[in-house]
Amino acid sequence: MNHEMSAEEREILDRFERGELRSAPGAEREVEIARQAARNTFNKTKRVNLRVTERDFNLAHIRAREEGMPYQTLLSSVIHKYLSGRLIERR
Repeated sequence: MNHEMSAEEREILDRFERGELRSAPGAEREVEIARQAARNTFNKTKRVNLRVTERDFNLAHIRAREEGMPYQTLLSSVIHKYLSGRLIERR
């Protein structure tokens, strides 16, 4: 991995180390929002019951075994990826 900094990165770091940089107005609030979002990312607070075909149920079990995880975790991951727009359909 290349850890060399560009001239711009070096300048930013130098200014930071000299104490010349200040937080933008509202930055503390944004940081707290990001922290709370990170804490909530994997909270499991709701139980969902759903019906799937026996075929899909069996396929979920097979795929979960292949991935080395419980099938509930696999299904939760699929739902999360779909809802966040990160589920990619193969064509």
